[in-house]
Amino acid sequence: MKKNFRMLSMVLASVMLLALLAGCGSKTDSDYEYIKNKGTLIVGITQYPPMNFYGKDGNLTGFDTELTEAVCKKLGLKAEFVEINWDSKEVELSSKNIDCIWNGMCITEERKQNMSISDPYLNNQQAIIVKADREKEILANVDGLTLTAEAGSTGEGKADGSIADDGTEEVSAKEFFSKTKYVPSDSMAKALMEVKSGTADIALVDAILAFYTVGPNTDYEDLVANIDNYFGTQQTAAAFRKGSDFTAKVNEALKALTDDGTLAEIAARYGLENALLK
Repeated sequence: MKKNFRMLSMVLASVMLLALLAGCGSKTDSDYEYIKNKGTLIVGITQYPPMNFYGKDGNLTGFDTELTEAVCKKLGLKAEFVEINWDSKEVELSSKNIDCIWNGMCITEERKQNMSISDPYLNNQQAIIVKADREKEILANVDGLTLTAEAGSTGEGKADGSIADDGTEEVSAKEFFSKTKYVPSDSMAKALMEVKSGTADIALVDAILAFYTVGPNTDYEDLVANIDNYFGTQQTAAAFRKGSDFTAKVNEALKALTDDGTLAEIAARYGLENALLK
């Protein structure tokens, strides 16, 4: 009887110890506490004007750069920006090489499954980039031409069908580009360079970047952005680790920045006030 009692006591003690350890572990499972204890939010970006880019003074700037810094100030954190390969963003996030992705990221169903997504704050869509003197010719028939987009981007997903049409589009990008030759690029900036150099006929990139980057008084004066074919509505947000409790803190800060007019002020500096979600 005493032996059985001792065995029961040992089992109960083990259960209590495991419960205690689990309880201690739950604190470290908080992404918010993890980031707060570091004091720094590591932000994964690519060079994507006007969201994140280096100005003439060599310093990082942009709408998302300023917005991230404003959110971090609200939360008592410092923002540290790290350039990543966009196609590896989920791996960088889950491995804790970065804490978030804040880089003009469009929300998709797949991304919602793999990451925790903030409240959206901007509207976006896909734009076709071509040489200005070939615009009419190319838009009349893209069959047999070379198409490029950033690997892992919304443009790539819309073109290859991995991002399904959702009813907001007037033209299916998958159908429109079905007879093109697709070649991925490392970034949207490189996709533009491919068109400029003539190694690709068409780039499919975010309209926010397209209208800021190409055309008169830019480095891509010979290129034009075209949105005559409406491939659907996208919304821009920040992304965090799957199940992260930090996302709710960011949403609170975003609301406060919207209510006090800071978000609109930042948007106006980059010509994005009309893209803000109402």
